Amino acid sequence: MRLTVNGREQEIASPPLTALLHVLREELEIMSPKAGCQQGGCGTCTVLVDGEPRRSCLTPVAMVDGAEITTIEGLGHADALSPLQAAFHNRYAAQCGFCTPGMLIAATALLERKGGEVDRDEVFDALGGHYCRCTGYVKIVDAVLAASTILT
Repeated sequence: MRLTVNGREQEIASPPLTALLHVLREELEIMSPKAGCQQGGCGTCTVLVDGEPRRSCLTPVAMVDGAEITTIEGLGHADALSPLQAAFHNRYAAQCGFCTPGMLIAATALLERKGGEVDRDEVFDALGGHYCRCTGYVKIVDAVLAASTILT
């Protein structure tokens, strides 16, 4: 099987029913998708599959053969953050950081789909099912709203 992960084509050796999460973390050594509940409920393992957010813990790698996978490493890096990553940083939207990759990926999908400014309800919908036990979501939602104004 083949995947394009963060712009790089990868040959996958794992069995077809292996969860994408485990392929990313164990075979490809991409650590941003987190192994939270491993039942699809917490959102920490969310990645983009052909631009759509998916719970990688529930996705067999065979279902995404040939797909474009984006993790937080594909959004930007320390010297060139994406507007959303910069907004999370500037607005202190990350606390312990465990949920942050999944939140950033889900919010990225929303911003790319809308192509501009979003409202608070749209952010709540996009982040539904993503759990943060540190913040209370106020700074996270504010960061997504701020990033959406940059993209207009």
